[in-house]
Amino acid sequence: MKNNILEDLLISDSTQLLALELTINDKHYKLQVNPMEKLVHILRDQLKFTGTKKSCEIGRCGSCSVLIDGELANSCLLMAYQVNGKSITTIEGIGNITHDEVQSAFLKEGGFQCGYCTSGMIIAVESLLKKNLNPTEEDIKEALSGNLCRCTGYGGIIRAIQSVATSD
Repeated sequence: MKNNILEDLLISDSTQLLALELTINDKHYKLQVNPMEKLVHILRDQLKFTGTKKSCEIGRCGSCSVLIDGELANSCLLMAYQVNGKSITTIEGIGNITHDEVQSAFLKEGGFQCGYCTSGMIIAVESLLKKNLNPTEEDIKEALSGNLCRCTGYGGIIRAIQSVATSD
């Protein structure tokens, strides 16, 4: 006997589609998707929000970070049925809100090199600064603990965040 939605989805016919409704970067979308489709694939492959990166796909690198109803989340770990009706902000939406000080600080302080991790880092920083306008270095390191960068050594990233936090 089936006893929960996940079990129903796992054993359902693979051709069954979910009528997915999302708000992404303040724009409403209606899609037909496999309920088990990962959010990162929906964002990148179907909706062309390519600033959200695919990397580890197991929630360890942070490259796919987005804000869901204002909370930081790894889009590679979320299935379509889990985000139905949610509001999502991608890196493309961060710059649309206002001139983004965090992105400018990353540029000024050399907070990126190859840029692959940058969108996830900026999303994580936006989440941090929404909760804590004056984070300590330890707060910053904790907020970035789910994001990996193999190029910068984090010095420029931490300086960028500190410059935005202390400029308020």
